[in-house]
Amino acid sequence: MKIKEVTRQTRRDLTLNLVCEHCGHVMEDVSGYDDANYHRNVIPNMKCPQCGKKSPSGYKPRQTKHAPWEVV
Repeated sequence: MKIKEVTRQTRRDLTLNLVCEHCGHVMEDVSGYDDANYHRNVIPNMKCPQCGKKSPSGYKPRQTKHAPWEVV
């Protein structure tokens, strides 16, 4: 899965839409957290509910909106 769009962000809490790179299935209003772990580990390892596949090995994670040391 990869991020299609971020629909809401409050501090580090996200609501986003994800799209499968393999079949194009869209998951809407997924809750998440804007930190490096979520972008590097959680999103690429999410399985598509329709085809069951994960992101390909060349997945490029998105940068966080705030730096890790910033308190928001």
